[in-house]
Amino acid sequence: MTRTGRAGAIAAAVMMCVTLFGVRATGASAEAAIVVAPPTTVDEPAADAPRFYAEEVVQALPESQTADAASLAELVETMPADAPLSRDLQSLAEAIYFEARGEPLAGQLAVGAVVVNRTTSGRYPSDYCSVVTQPGQFSFVRQGRIPSPDENSLAWSNARAMAQIAHRDLWQSAAGEALFFHARYVRPGWARTKVQLATIDSHVFYR
Repeated sequence: MTRTGRAGAIAAAVMMCVTLFGVRATGASAEAAIVVAPPTTVDEPAADAPRFYAEEVVQALPESQTADAASLAELVETMPADAPLSRDLQSLAEAIYFEARGEPLAGQLAVGAVVVNRTTSGRYPSDYCSVVTQPGQFSFVRQGRIPSPDENSLAWSNARAMAQIAHRDLWQSAAGEALFFHARYVRPGWARTKVQLATIDSHVFYR
C-alpha cells in the first residue's frame, strides 16, 4: 500500500471512531435526561357529571322495647289474656302472683323485674323457673315446688300479663336493676350490704 493509501485508511478509521463515540455519547445524554414523573391524578368530575354512591345498608331495628300505652294499667289490658305461657313464663307469673298479688301494678312489675334481672346477672340461674325455685330465695316455694295459683282470679290474670310485660321489657320499672327485695315490715341483715334503689308499695328493692 502506498503512503497516500495508508493515510486515507487511517483517516477513515479516525472518522469511524469519532462517529461511534458521538452516537454513544448522544445515547448516554438522552438516558440522563429521562425524568420520572409523579403519578397522574384523576381529574375531579365536572359539577354536572353524574355521581355514583354505594348502596346504603339499612339494618333491621330491634324489636321495640317501649309500649304505646298511656299507663301500665292500659298496657296490662292489651296483653293477650288467654295466650298459653311457656313453663318459664308460667314460673315468672307465679312469682309475681304469690309475692305481689296484693300490690298495685307497679309493685307487681318490680317483683317481676327482679326475677328477670337475676337471669341476666350471671350470679343466678339463667331461666325463670330455676331462679324462682332456687332454695332459700322465695318464701312461697316449698321444697322446690311452686303452689298452684287461683287461675280464675283477676290477680292471676294480672300476673300473667305482668310476666309478659317484664319478660319483654315493655314498661320501665322503678326497681331498675334490682336483684333483691324484702317486705317493708322486716329488716334482714343482708340489706345492710346492698344498695337500696327504691321503695315501691310494701317492698324495698336493692342492687
